[in-house]
Formats: sequence, structure tokens, C-alpha cells
Amino acid sequence: MDNKEARWSDFLAPKYWLLWLSIGLLRGLSALPFRWGLCIGRLLGRLLYRLMKTRRHVTTVNIRLCFPELTAQEQTNRVIEVFENNGIGLIETGWSYWKSEAFFRAKTDFKNFEILDQALEQGNGVILMGWHFSCLDLAGLLFSLHGQPCSTLYREHNNPMLEWFFTRGRKRFSHPLERKKTRQMLRNMRKNHCIWYAPDQDLGRKGTLFIPFFGHPAATTVATTKMHRLNNSPLVKLDCWRKPDNSGYILECSNVDGFPSDTEENDAILINQAIEAGIRKAPSQYMWVHKRFKTAPLGEKNIYKATQPD
Repeated sequence: MDNKEARWSDFLAPKYWLLWLSIGLLRGLSALPFRWGLCIGRLLGRLLYRLMKTRRHVTTVNIRLCFPELTAQEQTNRVIEVFENNGIGLIETGWSYWKSEAFFRAKTDFKNFEILDQALEQGNGVILMGWHFSCLDLAGLLFSLHGQPCSTLYREHNNPMLEWFFTRGRKRFSHPLERKKTRQMLRNMRKNHCIWYAPDQDLGRKGTLFIPFFGHPAATTVATTKMHRLNNSPLVKLDCWRKPDNSGYILECSNVDGFPSDTEENDAILINQAIEAGIRKAPSQYMWVHKRFKTAPLGEKNIYKATQPD
């Protein structure tokens, strides 16, 4: 179903009732005071840790692989923290769709945004490189407070109701753009818009190279380089994380030094290094529940299948 034509009335069939109930619950939780929302989200995350055995296994494998310097107990604690932050992320998604923008303006620190302003002065648009942190949608709302038009690239959801819901919510603070709509993306670049894009997920073998990520080969897309070549648009990294004392959020811009380089491979190395540096600022707020190492180099086993769930 096309997003632009979908309406809430298209999803009244019984198969959607549970989703409506979930959305209603999220809307209600979004009305809670900030600290209460964080507390409820953390409890929800602990519940998901108990219930989601497969995701718990994926997260455990990722943490063990990427943080070998931690003790076994520290790794287990980090896995739990990841789920707690993902639970909070659900609440933050609701906040991004329904809570007052003014409320978050006072809770957000904007760092090094002069880097973004300087990139925009070139007039070619900006590739705003992010990564999948737990407060992903809320980061979109916070960025919108800066006042710069932004298109967010995303992968279309398989469930048409969720596709409608997420797209409708994100239109509050951005211009959601399905990642295959290259012509529209180019038009927006030529309007000097920001194009938010997160190149940190495993998209399979097509259009990817195996590049180190936390010291291990990961299928890494070369699409960032191709996007740059479309309009000579500069690349700016955007990190977002919740403050350690949970008093608010930090949005920080930075350059990816050396980008663009002489090859797609070197670009991908720079990008993974930049993303890794961002994750290390708040490692438990990254979505380690995703199978970042799903596609293995030829001749190697899938690490998620090679190990047994706890």
C-alpha cells in the first residue's frame, strides 16, 4: 500500500487490532513525566530481555565479539543495559511523535553544529550520517529544532500499518524518503537539504565490502560514497545519545576526516571507524539487537548460528 494514499481507516480489520492497542498504549505512556517514562522504558526493556530469546542471543554474541576486554559478568550487564535502552527507545519514539518540541529544546545540547552550517554553505546538500542508536526517532525531532530541512532515508516496512504509522510520525520532524527513491533524494540534495542516512546495517553481499567493525569483518555498504558522487555533497556525522545522568540529550556533529578518499573501500573504512567512535560514547545505547555480522565472508560460518543461545 502506498504511504501517500494510506489512511487510518485502511487498518480497521481485526488483524490490526493488536497494533492499534499497542499504539494506544504507547500514546498513553508518552504522556508520562520524563523520569517516569525512562523508568517504565527501562522496566519494559528488562521484560523484553526475558521474553526475546533470539534477540538476546544476537545481542550477547555482538557484545562478546565487540567488547572482549569486558569480563563475562560485565558483558552480561551490558546486554541487559542494551535491552533497557531499547525499552526506553520505544518510549522515546512515542515522545518524538507526540510530545512538545519546546519540552525537548531545554533538554538538548547541540555541539559543533557550526560544522553542519559550514557544509551547508557549499550549497550541495549534506549527507547527515547517523547510526542506529536507541533514541533514533527522537534524534530526528531534536535535529529538527536546529531548523534545517532534512530527509530521512529508511527501508519500507513489511507491515503496511507500521509503514503508515512510522512514516506519519516521522513527518512531524522530517521528510521520510524510502531509500530506493534516488531521484527524489537527488532533488532534495539540490535544494540544499540534509539527507539522513545510517550505513551501519548488514544489507547482504550486494553493494557491500567486508570492512572491520569493532575489529571484525562486517558487510558494509558503499552507498555513502555513491550518494556523495551524485551531487558532491559533503558528509557530516551526527551522533546522538542520552546524557549519563538521564537529564537530557546530546546531539553532536563532526567531520569524517579523509572522506571522500581515493576508493570506496577506504571510504567504508573511514565510515566504520567514525561510527565505532560514536558508539563508544554510549555503547549500551546502540541497537546491538541487530545482526550486524549476519553476512559472513565466504568460507566462514554465520556467528549467530555457530553459537548456542544462552
